[in-house]
Amino acid sequence: MNTVPQAPLILITGGGRGVGAATARLAAAQGYDVAISFVSDESAARAVAADVEAVGRRALAVRADSADPEQVAQLFAAIDQKFGRIDVLVNNAAIIAQQSALENLEFARMQRIFAVNAIGPILCAQQAVKRMSHRYKGRGGVVINVSSASARLGSPNEYVDYAASKGAVETFTTGFAKEVARDGIRVNCIRPGHIYTDMHASGGEPGRVDRVKDSIPMGRGGQPEEVARAILWLASEEASFITGTFLDVTGGK
Repeated sequence: MNTVPQAPLILITGGGRGVGAATARLAAAQGYDVAISFVSDESAARAVAADVEAVGRRALAVRADSADPEQVAQLFAAIDQKFGRIDVLVNNAAIIAQQSALENLEFARMQRIFAVNAIGPILCAQQAVKRMSHRYKGRGGVVINVSSASARLGSPNEYVDYAASKGAVETFTTGFAKEVARDGIRVNCIRPGHIYTDMHASGGEPGRVDRVKDSIPMGRGGQPEEVARAILWLASEEASFITGTFLDVTGGK
């Protein structure tokens, strides 16, 4: 009796909007079942899940704050229950706050940004490694961390705390990649530049990409789908000998 092979499962944190949503839709088109986490906008997450199911793939949308270890554990438990596997983790969930110079940043803001942007990916990776690693009888897998060009550029007078949190993600990528390279897990990092997403509104300037686009060598901002294609290429077998690597999706900036 022939059995249909089970589709690979990709988990995308913060998958209800922007780069995360674009990655979820493209992953489904490429044959993945898709799990996404979201924090507040349930309707947006459900819409992404519906798009995944519309192309014949299975979907799961789970409310989970990636900065909370209990909610992260519950997210992975829900994936275990529905899919029984995880092949790719995309640590995409991140936040920014109102544009501000360093001296005006509030302590609570700094704590929250680092909790979501830097600690969150580590918590999710902890759960993923226990399911992917050959040491845990796993099939191997891929972790893609989503950083930002701000980790290189620093975001002065706007988001120094956000940039610093993304710098932490990059150092984590390097160390984690080396730690699990012989356990069948590849770990890489994407650095998006100025991308047209709703995130800029969170910082108080919805039109930020258009303001800065002339400073980008290609002369334009990027689309979420362009970042999604880079993420899914790194997740694919085409990138089978690539780990601990950073891929800029910045238009040259």
